[in-house]
Amino acid sequence: MLLATEGRPISKAAIARAVELANADDAPVHVFAVARVHGVAFGLPSPWLKPNHMEWQELRDIVAAAIKLLEQRGVKADGNILGTRKATKRIVGEAERLGCTAIVMTGDPQRSRFVGDLFWSQEPYRVQRKATVPVHVVV
Repeated sequence: MLLATEGRPISKAAIARAVELANADDAPVHVFAVARVHGVAFGLPSPWLKPNHMEWQELRDIVAAAIKLLEQRGVKADGNILGTRKATKRIVGEAERLGCTAIVMTGDPQRSRFVGDLFWSQEPYRVQRKATVPVHVVV
């Protein structure tokens, strides 16, 4: 089971859904967060476009809080954070690498696909389209 976030806080409803699915399969939950790398400047990597220390710490806190809530509910959990420009690819790849049977993500209400693909907040729906395992988006 993969409980993933593209940087937003993980909702208690998403944690509850992950607990429900993990208990059904008697599986551990892997909490995975993506730190957004914004791109390059003049074709070269730029340190100002990478996540800063405060953003990394915020993600560490989100992952630690989710692990704590999962363990309080009797589910084994661990966590990981990666920086990337392609969150969808990393989340789907992490689920495949770990052999997860499902992905749970907190998400905003879905927008039309044309408009939604322009927003970072619609990342859970891009993951849902690309993943080979079921993706549960908790709004």
